[in-house]
Amino acid sequence: MAGRLEGKVAVVTGAGRGIGRGEALLLAQEGAAVVVNDIGGATDGTGQSSSPADEVVAEIRAAGGRAVANYDTVATMEGGQRIVQTALGSFGRLDIVVNNAGILRDRMFHNMTEEDWDAVVAVHLKGHFAVSRAAAVIFREQRSGRIVNTSSLSGLGWMGQANYSTVKEGIVGFTRTVARDLGGYGVTVNAIRPGAGTRLTLTDNLRASAGKAAKVGQTELADGLKNLEEWKPEYVAPLVVWLCTDQAAHVNGRIFLVMGPTVALYPEPEPIRTLYNQHGYWTVDELLGAMPGITKDLVNPAPPRP
Repeated sequence: MAGRLEGKVAVVTGAGRGIGRGEALLLAQEGAAVVVNDIGGATDGTGQSSSPADEVVAEIRAAGGRAVANYDTVATMEGGQRIVQTALGSFGRLDIVVNNAGILRDRMFHNMTEEDWDAVVAVHLKGHFAVSRAAAVIFREQRSGRIVNTSSLSGLGWMGQANYSTVKEGIVGFTRTVARDLGGYGVTVNAIRPGAGTRLTLTDNLRASAGKAAKVGQTELADGLKNLEEWKPEYVAPLVVWLCTDQAAHVNGRIFLVMGPTVALYPEPEPIRTLYNQHGYWTVDELLGAMPGITKDLVNPAPPRP
C-alpha cells in the first residue's frame, strides 16, 4: 500500500469491470477505502448481478485494502444518493467520486430508437449528475473533494454513436461548469477521455468491421483495434489517482486524454479563424463572399455512401 490517499474514501461507479475496476484497485492500493459500485448488467444496461462488484471488493480486501460493494443504478437520483450514503455509512466520510459507469446502445442514427437514446443519456449523463449532486453537498460542507468524470474520444464524433457521443461531450460541459460551481470550496472536477480495451470497446462488431476494412486495404481500423488490445484498462487508473492527490489541487475543470502510453491535456476551445464585420452584423450576401476565407480547407468527415 503506497498510502498517497491514506484516510480518504472513494466511490467508483461501474467499478466491477474494465476501467472502473482498475481505478478502484489502484485507489485502494494508494490507501483509500473504496465503494465499488456496479449493477453487474450487460453492455447495453440490461440485467443485474452482484458478482462483478463483489469480486472487486474481495480482490481489494485480499490485498489488505478496505472496500464495500454497492449495486445501485446511477441513473436515478435515489440511486446516486444511496451510493454516496454507502460511503458515509461504511466509512464515515467521502472524499473522491469517480464517475465511470456506462453502457452502449450503438446504432446508426436513422435506426436509433427513443429507448436507445434515453438509456444511454440516463446512465452516462444523468448518472454523472446524480452521484456528483449527492456528493456535492458533502464536499461543499467539508470544503474539499475530488470528482473525476469519464468522457470519451467518441465525444469528438464517432459513426453509429450519436447517443454515446452526445453524452460524452455533454460530460465535458458538465465538468467545466461544475468545476466553477464547486471550485471555490476546495473541490476539483476534472474529466478524462480514456482509450483502453474493455468489453465496451473490444466488440465483435469492431473486430468484424476492422477485418472487412483490412481486406480492401484500409488498415486504420485494424491498427486501432490492435492498440486497444494492447492498452489495458488498468493503464487509465494512475492518472485518475493523480487527479485525486494533493499535488493536483490546482487542476480544476480540465480535460485529459489517457490512452496506453499517452497522457495529454486538452486546450480550452477557442476560435481558430474569425471574420469581423465593421457594420455590426452580417448579411447572407456578405457571408457568401466572406465565408470561403475561413472554410475553404474544411473536409466533409462523412464521404458519400454507396
